[in-house]
Amino acid sequence: MRKLFGNDWNWIVAGLAAAVVIPVLTFVMMMPILIAAGIGVFVFAGLVFMLAPRRMFEGLDEKTIGRGRLEFVRELMASAVPAAERLESASERITDKATAKRVRHLAEITADVFAKVEANPESAGAVRRFLSYYLPRAAEVAEGYAMVEAKRAPDSKQLADVGGVLVKLEDAFVHYADSLVDDQLDSLNTDLRLIQASLKEDLQR
Repeated sequence: MRKLFGNDWNWIVAGLAAAVVIPVLTFVMMMPILIAAGIGVFVFAGLVFMLAPRRMFEGLDEKTIGRGRLEFVRELMASAVPAAERLESASERITDKATAKRVRHLAEITADVFAKVEANPESAGAVRRFLSYYLPRAAEVAEGYAMVEAKRAPDSKQLADVGGVLVKLEDAFVHYADSLVDDQLDSLNTDLRLIQASLKEDLQR
C-alpha cells in the first residue's frame, strides 16, 4: 500500500545506485572523476524519475468523469490513505495472532477497495462512508487494541470488547467491498436480460 500511494524510496534507491556507480566507474573502469560523476548524476536523475510513485488516477481522462468530480474522488481517497497506513501499521504491533490476522484482513480489503475505486472513480459514491468513516474508525480501534495489549497487565475484558468491535468492522468492510462488485453485477444482469430477450426474439423467427 505504501508503494502504491507514495514514499521516498525512489530517492533512496537512486542515491544508493549513484553512490555505487561513481566509484566503480572511477576506480574499476578508470574513468576520469568528472565523467564518472556526470554519469552518476544521470543515473540518479533517471532512477528518481523512473521509480517515482505515481499519482492516483494518473493517466485518466478528466473528460470521462469531469474535473470537479475527479478532484473530489482524489481528495476523498488521499484523506483515506493515512488511515489505511495506520491500520497496516497497527496489525504489525498486535501480538494476538487472530486479531493481527483480522486487522491485516481489514488492510487487504482496504487496498482492494482503493484499487477498484481507482479503476472506476465513479464508484466512489458507493464507498464514501467506508472511506470517510469506517476506515479511520477501524484504524483507531486497531491502534487501541495494540495499546491495551501493550500494558503490563492488559484488561482481558477490554481486549475482548475491542476485539468484538473489530469483528463487526470486518463485516462492514466486506459489505462495502462487495457493494462495488454488486454495482457491476447490476449492469451485467441488465445486459443478460437484454441478450436473452434478443435471443428469444431471434430464435423464434
